[in-house]
Amino acid sequence: MCRTITGNRRPMVTLAVAILAFASQVHAQNNKPRPSPPMKATATLEGKAISIDYGAPSMRGRQIVGGLVPYDKVWRTGANEATTLKTAVDIKIGDLSVPAGTYTVYSLPSESGWKLIINKQTGQWGTVYNENQDLGRVAMEAGPKPSAPVEQFEIKLDPVKAKARPHERLALHLIWENTDEYVTITPAK
Repeated sequence: MCRTITGNRRPMVTLAVAILAFASQVHAQNNKPRPSPPMKATATLEGKAISIDYGAPSMRGRQIVGGLVPYDKVWRTGANEATTLKTAVDIKIGDLSVPAGTYTVYSLPSESGWKLIINKQTGQWGTVYNENQDLGRVAMEAGPKPSAPVEQFEIKLDPVKAKARPHERLALHLIWENTDEYVTITPAK
């Protein structure tokens, strides 16, 4: 038996169709690729995982270091959500002791050298920075200048060969435009 929609039911059907159309539009918008896609750098140290999740912005013709990423101001070190460091092992980043756990990574670029900031606050948007939550700051070193401008920001965790035990150290690199800043990660002993 087939019924015809009449009277007060027609507005309800119209509302239901409008809600479904709106929901499918929102779903389609949420599935668009982000301009700064999520990326992950991973490595192991003493057989335990270390990872950094970050948003990877692109240059798009902009001046980056000293421009979009200004000197002498804390930078979110990526895009979108805060850049997150997870380590399953106690480590030293430069001379900073970092217990196993989850942290947020910021940086402080300057013309005289960069600093990496490890912050205890987690889960926030990338621009939310609370200096009182800093675990510490460590000086970075300038790596070799890239041979060509690097379009998309990249964080790398590269093994550093040691004479006694290969892969007992990592180099954490921040690479973008004409910049490669790095710091060494070692097991805490």
